[in-house]
Amino acid sequence: MEKKYISIIEDNIIFRENLAAYLLQLNNYFILGTYDCFETALTDFKSGNHPDIVLMDIGLPGKNGIEGTKIIKQLFPKTELIIVTVFEDSNMVFEALKAGACGYLTKSLGLPELKKALDDLEKGGAPMSNKIAKMVVESFQLNHQDNTLSKREKEVLTLLAKGKTYSTIADELFVSKTTVRTHIRNIYQKLHVNSKADAIRLANEKKMI
Repeated sequence: MEKKYISIIEDNIIFRENLAAYLLQLNNYFILGTYDCFETALTDFKSGNHPDIVLMDIGLPGKNGIEGTKIIKQLFPKTELIIVTVFEDSNMVFEALKAGACGYLTKSLGLPELKKALDDLEKGGAPMSNKIAKMVVESFQLNHQDNTLSKREKEVLTLLAKGKTYSTIADELFVSKTTVRTHIRNIYQKLHVNSKADAIRLANEKKMI
């Protein structure tokens, strides 16, 4: 396998040095540079010292790893980026992937798992920690389930968003309070939420109401 050049952008010096020390033991990878912030790394990359692979944290001083990923992919589209972070938040995972990251690993991974991730990348894969991969699959499944609200459910949710009570909604729609509760229960199930506030927020985001 052709030797790959790796740069590490990580502000935690102990974790950064541990990563570098481990990678130095691997025959197929060469450490091109280690940096404690994105800005320093970018300056070096622009000088011609840009790597094949970047391992980057999200919580960096200055520009964070997601912003950094966007910039690197714009300037060096062939560079592969793997996020290595403590964050297991689904929004951050998807923001990183949308920005151009090809993988997402958590810092709880063992170093042998890092080698497997790099090998997977070499084979054209998208390396992810098991927990992150499960999160991605679950989100994909949820997004592809039928969460279309009926006309009546949209009416109920619109009135809820206006601050109307169950009784007022029942009166305005000429139905019973029990029927209103049934509609609201169905809305929660379809949107996979557990509160009125979350239902209204999600419906607004998806332009359902």
